[in-house]
Amino acid sequence: MSIPLDYGTLRIIWWLLLGVMLVGFAVMDGYDLGVAMLLPFVARDDAERRVMINAIGPHWEGNQVWLILGAGSVFAAWPPLYAAAFSGFYIAMFLVLVTLILRPVGFEFRNKFADTSWRSFWDYALFAGGLVPSVVFGVAFGNLLQGVPFRIDPDLRIFYEGSGLSELLNPFGLLSGLVSAAMLATHGAIYLTLRTGSIVQARARRFAMIGAIVTVILFAVAGVWVWQDIDGYAIASAIVPDGPSNPLLKSVVRAPGRWFANYGIHHWMIIAPVLGFAGMLLALYFTRVGRRTWAIIASAAGILGIIATAGLSMFPFLMPSNIAPSASLTVWDASSSRLTLFVMLVVTLIFLPIVLVYTAIAFRALHGMVTASMVEKDSHSLY
Repeated sequence: MSIPLDYGTLRIIWWLLLGVMLVGFAVMDGYDLGVAMLLPFVARDDAERRVMINAIGPHWEGNQVWLILGAGSVFAAWPPLYAAAFSGFYIAMFLVLVTLILRPVGFEFRNKFADTSWRSFWDYALFAGGLVPSVVFGVAFGNLLQGVPFRIDPDLRIFYEGSGLSELLNPFGLLSGLVSAAMLATHGAIYLTLRTGSIVQARARRFAMIGAIVTVILFAVAGVWVWQDIDGYAIASAIVPDGPSNPLLKSVVRAPGRWFANYGIHHWMIIAPVLGFAGMLLALYFTRVGRRTWAIIASAAGILGIIATAGLSMFPFLMPSNIAPSASLTVWDASSSRLTLFVMLVVTLIFLPIVLVYTAIAFRALHGMVTASMVEKDSHSLY
């Protein structure tokens, strides 16, 4: 089979597509997670909670597709990354799956009975389903920046040698988790200002402005922390973009400040952190002046900038190893075969537009505000 793209180009394309999947999940499913996190705080009674739940009810299931796309992309395009991540982050991933499972169960069962204790239980289950994944995903990024304790033997078998969840919940990992949670809570609060009215909208507006400020501060603190105390990684041997997928064929060095080296080599990359700060500050401004549509666009741009900052800082590393640096997984040596990447690219170019079109149709068909009077008229609905 003749493949029109060279191996190195396909690897870059799939690195970019992985970023698209991550940003797509954070932007689309992120507001669902954010709304769930805010459920006990923005809503004060059952009617207000139902308003919030119905604001995301028609969309959350479709938005989960982005998580499936991201996990599937890692599995098929970057098998060693998938293997190392699910070995090292197994308990964390298990927590994510359990709490994500609480979401559909909560949506299905919350409104089956009018009992206060019953509904309160599912409200907090939905809250956990929003908070835990948001924090864990951020913790995972924080640990990637610090390096993960794994090694690869001569037979290319991956061995994780960490101590489990307690090791992942280190100070910088937790800070990264807080950045993620604040970012998505802000996004969810802004979404609520678009889809709800009256007192729920007013409270969500306050949370959105506070959340934007907190996100900016935490993002800045994380940047300073990386600069001052976290060693970065660099490939010390020749880079072969079309070489074999064998992480052991290179040498890697660790040094302070290395995660900032890409910005000195490729000056355009500074756009990412600037967008992270500017997007959240603009989201704050537009929320304050009542430009709600622009606020959620700015919030999405801020999420893009924050995630891109981590990705561009680490490039070409996907998962560095802090116990065997030369075993670190990079864009150039941790991918599937050239044929696999090409076939997957063709499939993605067919199905990704379908996902985007479906999402656009769903939003167009189900736009508008959710009010307390609407949910009270249908007290026995699913949500």
